[in-house]
Amino acid sequence: MAGGRAGSRRRPMTLAEAGPGTENERLGVVRLSMLRNPLILKPEVGKPMRNCYSLPGPDFTYGMYLHKRDGGVPEAIGHWDAVKAKPHIRVMPRDFVTMGRMAVDEGCTTAREFALYYKFKDIRCKDEGILRYGCKIPPGTTFGRPARPSTPFFDLMQHRYKELWMESQRARTVVQHMVKKKISDVRGNRTTFLRTHPLPVKEESFWHLQRFEKAEPHLRTFPDPDSRKKALSASH
Repeated sequence: MAGGRAGSRRRPMTLAEAGPGTENERLGVVRLSMLRNPLILKPEVGKPMRNCYSLPGPDFTYGMYLHKRDGGVPEAIGHWDAVKAKPHIRVMPRDFVTMGRMAVDEGCTTAREFALYYKFKDIRCKDEGILRYGCKIPPGTTFGRPARPSTPFFDLMQHRYKELWMESQRARTVVQHMVKKKISDVRGNRTTFLRTHPLPVKEESFWHLQRFEKAEPHLRTFPDPDSRKKALSASH
């Protein structure tokens, strides 16, 4: 293809390939650095572009060379060496929270008493890792994510979720009405109570001196008690 963009890049160009009649023909002194500069190197028609980096020869092996062969897959299948798992004893850190609580229960108060108690009682944290190397897995352990519950198609076909939503909305409306009613009710005070339950009217009496309170009247200007009450009611 034109432009030399087809296919993968080829190896760097040599001086023998940049001969007369080619796109990269050079007149005068030809240096090897001219064939390593992508700005000077011209693309070849119908060929992929050249790689301008210096690469090792075709006999070069990339990667790590192994001088010793272990037999490969046939050797592994024919002589299977099983390695037995060795129990791994893990040293757990000290549980200072439990030791401190027990030291307080025993009556320790100073730092020296706490240090002596820590030497006497060496309590370690519990190893909660159940999947460590050499540990046994408890029965009933399920690995992986739990399965998703089945879709309740019966409830979907009967519009059960719609009915549940309607019931919740009705209950919510009832609660809102009750709250609104409580807010609208005005709490009564003494004034409103006296309006509905008036106090009994006290009979008015004239003011008398304390020494004359027990004295009886000497004059009676009214002919009878009814006339006296009628006159007093008219004046008040």
